[in-house]
Amino acid sequence: MTTTAAGLAELKALTGADLGHSSWLEIGQERVNAFADVTGDHQWIHLDPERAGRGPFGGTIAHGYLTLSLVIPLFTELLEIGGVRMSVNYGLNRVRFPAPVKVGGRIRLAATVVSVEDVAGDGVQMVVDFTVEIDGSAKPACVAQAVYRHYA
Repeated sequence: MTTTAAGLAELKALTGADLGHSSWLEIGQERVNAFADVTGDHQWIHLDPERAGRGPFGGTIAHGYLTLSLVIPLFTELLEIGGVRMSVNYGLNRVRFPAPVKVGGRIRLAATVVSVEDVAGDGVQMVVDFTVEIDGSAKPACVAQAVYRHYA
C-alpha cells in the first residue's frame, strides 16, 4: 500500500513510519546485461552464465549497484509525495551488499523513515532506511540509508 504525503508538514509527520514492502521484482539476465552496458562493468560473474555456474554463486548475479539503483522505482511504490516543487537525492549515509542477487531471483524493498528535518530554502531533509530483501534468503541484498531533500 502506498503512503501519500501532501506537502512538507505531512512529510515531517512520517518520522519513524514503517512504509512497508514493495511488490516483488524478478531480476532477469537482460536487465543485468543492460546495466553492464550502461556502466561498463562487464565482469564475468554478471554476464557469463556458463563460467558463473562454476563460480562461487552457482550462476550469474546482479551488480550491487544495479540492486541499489532499483531502490528508486521500488520506493515509488511505497511513498508518493505531492505538494512539493522539487525533490532530489541528496546522498547516502551508508550502503552494504550482504548477499548477492542471483539472476532469476526476486527482490523487494522495505523502508522506514528515520527523520525529516527542516533545511534552508523552504525544504526538508528526509533520511530513510532501506532493506532490499531477496525472496527465500535470510540475508538481504542491500541495506542502505538514503538522504533526500524536498522543497516547497
